[in-house]
Amino acid sequence: MSILITGGAGFIGSHTAVEFLNAGYDIVVVDNYCNSSPKALERIKEITGKDFRAYEVDLCDKEAFERVFVENPDIDSAIHFAGLKAVGESVQKPGLYYYNNLVSTLNLLELLAKYDAKRIVFSSSATVYGMPKTVPIREDFPLSTTNPYGETKLMIERILKDTWVADNDWSVSILRYFNPIGAHKSGLIGENPRGIPNNLLPYVAKVAAGQLPYLSVFGNDYDTKDGTGVRDYIHVVDLAQAHLKALKRAETVKGVEHFNVGTGTGYSVLEIVKAYEKATGLKVNYKIVDRRPGDIATCYADPEKAYTVLGWKAENDIDDMCRDLANWMKKNPNGYEGE
Repeated sequence: MSILITGGAGFIGSHTAVEFLNAGYDIVVVDNYCNSSPKALERIKEITGKDFRAYEVDLCDKEAFERVFVENPDIDSAIHFAGLKAVGESVQKPGLYYYNNLVSTLNLLELLAKYDAKRIVFSSSATVYGMPKTVPIREDFPLSTTNPYGETKLMIERILKDTWVADNDWSVSILRYFNPIGAHKSGLIGENPRGIPNNLLPYVAKVAAGQLPYLSVFGNDYDTKDGTGVRDYIHVVDLAQAHLKALKRAETVKGVEHFNVGTGTGYSVLEIVKAYEKATGLKVNYKIVDRRPGDIATCYADPEKAYTVLGWKAENDIDDMCRDLANWMKKNPNGYEGE
């Protein structure tokens, strides 16, 4: 049997593909490359020494997407990464985000049901917790969102729950990520943002490499150890391994389950800057600027449920994350496009 990986050429998808191939699974990758590169797929093959089937398909094109199922009748489950993911862009283009992220998921669910492959691990986000009043964040906290990107994640979670209510044959595992960073230890695959990065670590890396002039640190007057915002950062390989554990459970357990995927440890912006400087020996220039509206002081996970139920725990610390990202940047200063 095969695992369908949507968005499998992306940052998290490519690392997850490696973990599934190394665990002996057959995979089928679909990606439209709107925010990824087909070169990542060649790197996955290089790392694993294994071949797999891949399709350039937009999930919103249901007719084209269905051909993947027709040509691969052995698909029995899906890991769903495909979707637009930039918070700022979602505020500027909400219609695009609602259409792309929801229609693609509805098409996927319809085809999984039609071809009797009712197992899915969904790539959700800690953004579904909105602005939590306390930390660490548990899975039973109230859900809310502060931007269209987060709203699409929450709406898809509800769609998945309703899908199971209507048909109890489904096995649904929802992973709520915190802040994935790092890269594969080989330096062959890593985060490859188009243009100016939206996330902290890729931005820090580009400043250190001299590709951007400085990092804007949004506020240094929060109630934290150094006044800067604190977040839960997780190594992308640890995150990828959580999908492997989640799918193994979904193979035997029906229903809908939610899991936080984080380390349970918070690091401040300046701690991240110092850790990256330590890993590289490079200077990261930064400027303190005003807080961003809506930002909270501290956000980190309680990952106990993932440990207890899935047997998963993050193994890499912040030094590992920064070292592996630095290795990726050194080998690929311009990402996959630098080849």
